[in-house]
Amino acid sequence: MTQTPESLCQALIDAARKAGADAADAMAAEGSSLSIEVRQGALEHAERSEGIDLGLRVFIGQRQATVSASDTRAETIEAMAERAVAMAKEAPEDPYAGLAAAEQLATDWDLDALELFDPAEEPAPAMLQADALAAEAAGLAIEGVTQVQSAAAGYGSHAVHLAATNGFSGGYKRSSRSISCTAIAGTGTGMERDYDGDSRTFQSDLRSAADIGQQAGERAIARLNARRPKTGSYPVLFDERVSSSLIGHLLAAVNGGSIARGSSWLKDAMGEQILPDTLSVLEDPYRPRMAGSRPFDGEGLPTQRRAIIKDGILTGWTLDLASARKLGLSSTGNAARGIGSVPSPSQWNIALTQGHQSREQLLADMGTGLLVTSMIGSTINPNTGDYSRGAAGFWVENGEIAYPVNECTIAGNLRDMLRSIVPANDARSHLSRVVPSLLVEGMTLAGN
Repeated sequence: MTQTPESLCQALIDAARKAGADAADAMAAEGSSLSIEVRQGALEHAERSEGIDLGLRVFIGQRQATVSASDTRAETIEAMAERAVAMAKEAPEDPYAGLAAAEQLATDWDLDALELFDPAEEPAPAMLQADALAAEAAGLAIEGVTQVQSAAAGYGSHAVHLAATNGFSGGYKRSSRSISCTAIAGTGTGMERDYDGDSRTFQSDLRSAADIGQQAGERAIARLNARRPKTGSYPVLFDERVSSSLIGHLLAAVNGGSIARGSSWLKDAMGEQILPDTLSVLEDPYRPRMAGSRPFDGEGLPTQRRAIIKDGILTGWTLDLASARKLGLSSTGNAARGIGSVPSPSQWNIALTQGHQSREQLLADMGTGLLVTSMIGSTINPNTGDYSRGAAGFWVENGEIAYPVNECTIAGNLRDMLRSIVPANDARSHLSRVVPSLLVEGMTLAGN
């Protein structure tokens, strides 16, 4: 009989009960991936992987333990359960650990509406190679591009199932299709590189390989002859390519795990104004064809649409069961987990309110300052929100791009930065984080 993720989860649950677990949940993920990379017009690397991974979490009272394996034999499943129970008996008690109550569980969902899996036939390796070659050729066709460091195309599909002794059982399948290209311009110490790529659930939504390669080449050319900017206090415009990182720092600060530990610069900010009153941060796990969409979370609870920030005001934390219990609240259906890890809070699809101006109009408004298109490194103080990152991009004078810049650092405090952000209207709606370019006034810039 063919072993499905669902049947494997049930076998794990049965083995856990037999081994003496008071309660248990199990995950099984079955998937395959294919990636093709080319270089100088020829195949550079091809990789295919297939496999099934199993994860089991057991409870002995308020003690828990997690084990994982990639072997589906019956004797392995039995050994996993015995080992997990033995580990749980030696683990410290956790008053907040435990499965969801039956009345909390998701019981009805519409996978067809989510469109998480592309029913089209898996692309052949030759098709992926053709896409990678087309991206490379388009990058090399840009005058000034000296080489394409890498051009790749890939496909992946996987099925995941979750089951528990509280009665929950559910699963779904996902697919992904991607193309990427990294181009290098210039020579010697003057070389610069940049990147473009696209990843979608459905092949039909994917941007063309030629467009991706061309964009990578043009971006690399634009970075040639970069200088270090002047040190001082200037407005900074975070390009749409990197602006989601700012909202990412905000999302990390409202994560229930950080709040429960008291290690967040927003731990006492519930009900306070965090963003301008025209902006909201919305979470929607039901957007079709999105990698961040899901009908239930990693503990079997229904996911939900919610406003994390509404009209600038912080309205709620992101909670799984454990962090919610510790804070005396209810889970928001945001538990994420890996095969071999316990659940932890995570956001799904996020969207920040877009503005009414284009990026070019914000550039004109900022006058003199920095347009950031890439960042490296990160020093974020989780308790104070102090922010410092290496940056590269373009110097702006009189509202127009003057020249490329690199080797600089931008710094500020996230509370101050977020309260003053001005959004453009250029967010890409197909991303899991829909965040436009963001203008921040008066950041400290360290350059020359």
